[in-house]
Amino acid sequence: MVKVQIVIKKVLWKNDFLFPAAIWLASRIFIWTAMLLVAPKLPLSAKEFLPHFGWGVFDAWDSTHYRAIAISGYEFVNDGKQHNLAFFPLFPLHIWLLMKLGLPFELAGILVNNLGFFAALYCLYFWIKADYGISAAQWVTAVVSWYPSSMFTGVIYTEGLYLFLSTATLRAFDQKQYGWTALWGAMATATRPTGMALIPALAIAAWKERRPPVAYIAGLTTAIGVLLFSLYCAIYFGNPLAFIEAQRGWRPTLGFDWQGWLNMLMQIAVGTKNWQYGWVQNSSGGIQDPWYLLLFGVVVASAYLLWHFRQHFNFVKLVYGFYALILFLLILASEQWINNLLNLVMVLGGGYVLWRLRTQLTPVTVIYGFCGICLLLASGGIISLSRLAYGIVPLNIAIGVLLSRHPRQGYLILGVFMTLLAKIAVGFAQEHWVG
Repeated sequence: MVKVQIVIKKVLWKNDFLFPAAIWLASRIFIWTAMLLVAPKLPLSAKEFLPHFGWGVFDAWDSTHYRAIAISGYEFVNDGKQHNLAFFPLFPLHIWLLMKLGLPFELAGILVNNLGFFAALYCLYFWIKADYGISAAQWVTAVVSWYPSSMFTGVIYTEGLYLFLSTATLRAFDQKQYGWTALWGAMATATRPTGMALIPALAIAAWKERRPPVAYIAGLTTAIGVLLFSLYCAIYFGNPLAFIEAQRGWRPTLGFDWQGWLNMLMQIAVGTKNWQYGWVQNSSGGIQDPWYLLLFGVVVASAYLLWHFRQHFNFVKLVYGFYALILFLLILASEQWINNLLNLVMVLGGGYVLWRLRTQLTPVTVIYGFCGICLLLASGGIISLSRLAYGIVPLNIAIGVLLSRHPRQGYLILGVFMTLLAKIAVGFAQEHWVG
C-alpha cells in the first residue's frame, strides 16, 4: 500500500510539473507560428506592412519605448506629448542587464517576457491547486495561456513579468509569507502602473482577515518599487510625480472616460461608420453602413436561436453552429471591433464573474481584482484596456474557476480564445494596433 501511494504521488507530481510547461510551450508555438509563418503568407494591400521571419516581428508599438529606455534611458518634457517616462523601469532594466551580457535587444526582451510568463504559470498553477484543486488549476492556467491578450506574453511587452510578480505577491500573502509578499510586491509596483493597486488591496485584505501588524507592513512595503521610481524622477527630472504626468500623453485626463466607453459600446452595437459618421457627425442621424446592422443582427439572432433551441440539437451540431457564427463574425470584424469586444469581455465580464465568485475566492484575490478594475476605470481612457485587464490575474482566476465547473462550455470558449489569439498575433506581426 505504501509503495502504491508513493507511485501515485510521483505520477501526480510529474503531471503537476509537466502541465504548466506543456501549456506554456504549446501557447508559445501557437503564437510564434501565427506571427512568423502565417502572417507573412497572408495577402495585404500595398500600403500595409509585410512581416518577415526574424526577431523584428516581436518588436513593435510599446516595445520601441522599452528599446529606447534600455539603450538611451528615460526622457521627459512636461508638454502633454508621449514620452517614455510613462513606462515603469523594471522590465527595461532586466533587458538592459541581458544586453550587457551581449544579447541583442529583441532576444533579451523576448526572454524576459516569456520566462516571466513561464514562472507565472507555475506560481499560479500551484497556488490555485492548493486552494481549489487540480481541475481549477488546469483551467485557470489554460485561460491565462490562451486568452487573446496572452499574445503580449510572447512579444517584447511587460505582461509575462508582471503576471509573475503580481501572482507571486498574492500567493505569498495568502500563505502568510510576508517577506516574500514585500519583495515580489515591490518589484510588481516597479513594473506596471496597475501594480499600485496591490498596495490598498493588501491593506484591505489584511484588515478584513484581521491579520497581524506585519501583514500591513508587508502590504505598505510593496510601495517601495514605485517610490524608488518617484525618487529617480525627483533626481533626474526635478519632479517626483513626473512619471504620473507622463501618463497624460496617453491618457490626457483622469477619471472615468464615459465618452470613450459610449463610443466603444456603440461601435459594437451599430458599427464604427454608422456611429462616427452617422449619429455623431450628422445631427439628423443616418445609416452609413446598413450591411453592418443587417449582418450583426443576423449573428445576434442566430446566436439567440441556437441557445434557445439547444436542447433540440446534439452537442456536435451545437459546436458546429457555434463556431460557424464565430468564424462569420471574425470575417466581418476589424481589429478595432475585436479589441472593443475584448475590453467588454475582460473588464465587465471578468468583473462580473469575480463578483459572482467573491465568496468562493480568497479575499486578497477578490479585493485586488476590484482595486485593479477601479484603477483602470479611473485612468481616463480605454486604450489597451483589455491587455491591462488581462494583467490583473484575479480576473483570469475567476473565469478559469467558473469554466472548471462547466467544462463542455469551457472547451468551446477556449476554442474562441485560441481563434482570437491567432487573429491578434497576425495583426501584431502586421503592425496593426491590437491593444
